Amino acid sequence: MACVVITGANKGIGLELARQLSQRGDEIIATVRTKSDALSDLGVEVVEGIDVTDDDAVARLVGALDGRTIDVLINNAGILTREGLDDLDWDAIRAQFETNTLGPLRVTKALLPNMTKGGKVAILSSRMASLAQNVGGSYAYRISKTAVNMVGSNLAIDLKERGIAVMLLHPGYVATDINGHSGPVSTEESARGLIPLIDGLTLEKSGTFWNFEGDELPW
Repeated sequence: MACVVITGANKGIGLELARQLSQRGDEIIATVRTKSDALSDLGVEVVEGIDVTDDDAVARLVGALDGRTIDVLINNAGILTREGLDDLDWDAIRAQFETNTLGPLRVTKALLPNMTKGGKVAILSSRMASLAQNVGGSYAYRISKTAVNMVGSNLAIDLKERGIAVMLLHPGYVATDINGHSGPVSTEESARGLIPLIDGLTLEKSGTFWNFEGDELPW
């Protein structure tokens, strides 16, 4: 049984990861800004009031863990807007950078003292981060996710000596609130694909970028 921390677990992919991992017997610590009824129904441990852009909130998470060992950290919390070149919103770009890029770095750094050799860090990125597969548009989201890929790549290098592996993951175009439930992939399908990838993460695979179907993605 692994101890798994999941950020942004009140709905969508985070909620489904919490559901599937708890059903197989893992100990789940779900962090949220505000707890949803669906998350409450899972019966997992929940730490509320955690905004990944807020240093004080992340410090409260560290305090709530009280030194417990974490086996897996899943940085799932994220936001999305779709500005094009003609309607750039600088505040939206900054907000997505704070949440999607700096959030995983902030949480991972804060929780490193709780992680030991063999620990795993999963960062939910997106195929939209790929420079090789870029089709334009969605400036804020693409910028923030490409930047978090660099965060993950850096962490993989810096944490190798500690025996902690890092993986960037594309969950698919999932039907969630973030896209008005327009995605063709269900949260159940996405989580079923992501979990084996996280299970199979080793130091040899650390710093790589994969989609939920098990294919390595180009940077």
